[in-house]
Amino acid sequence: MSAHDVTAGKESATTLLVIDIGNTNVALGLFDYTAEGKSDLTQHWRLATHTEQTSDEVALTVAALFDHAGRAGTHVTDVIISSVVPPLLPIWERVASKLFDQRALVVGPGIRTGMPVRCENPREVGADRIVNSVAALEIFGGPIITVDFGTAITFDCVSENGEYLGGVIFPGIHTAMEALFSRASMLHRVELARPKTVIGKTTTGALQSGLLFGFAGVVDSLIQRIRGEFGEASRVIATGGLAHRVADESRTIERVEPFLTLEGLRIIFEKNRPQAERSQKESSE
Repeated sequence: MSAHDVTAGKESATTLLVIDIGNTNVALGLFDYTAEGKSDLTQHWRLATHTEQTSDEVALTVAALFDHAGRAGTHVTDVIISSVVPPLLPIWERVASKLFDQRALVVGPGIRTGMPVRCENPREVGADRIVNSVAALEIFGGPIITVDFGTAITFDCVSENGEYLGGVIFPGIHTAMEALFSRASMLHRVELARPKTVIGKTTTGALQSGLLFGFAGVVDSLIQRIRGEFGEASRVIATGGLAHRVADESRTIERVEPFLTLEGLRIIFEKNRPQAERSQKESSE
């Protein structure tokens, strides 16, 4: 599928492409808007993060995803990107330009989120953490704690007044697994599945028990400590690839929202729509 094929379609259609670039995966989603302005997440994908790929290689991958999903004729009218991998941001910005003839809105300093960041250095807070917090506040209200199971497990706290207060960063499950297997030659990689018993009868069972129940215990312990400072009334929402596995064993996670980050990007785009429209106009002049 060529760039022309992707950008072809009805100009009246409104479709937002959201892109979240993480250390392990790149998540993409398509939001189609009705004439009344209501949005619906109609397509989503997850790619492995490869820092060595060129914009041409990424563009071919994205075009193939659109084609496979039957969206080859979709006219993407807007693009928003959040990234915690600096070298990949310009790559994906060029992809937005090449495939869709759009100048992407980038989550970063100066963008409107509607959420004050009460940290010593707001610029060092990862874009994905702010995006998740904006979505959680919009959907559930505050006070709320989001737990994102990614390369790192991040805990982010939003007050009842909608302020981002900070959080906790802990090594992610796959990160811990790879560190363990690379240092212990007698241990092997296992599927993160629920073992029959906590006391493992095999090495595989012992590893699965330690990883699944151990991380569930870490989450519950940290949530308990956070609530001790933050307030017992705060809700706990989880997202990320392994969120469902851990949530099933957790006493504190109330709900799993697999597309929380994609929804947050949509919400932030809508808060910045006039700015996005100006940027697109400038890029076409």
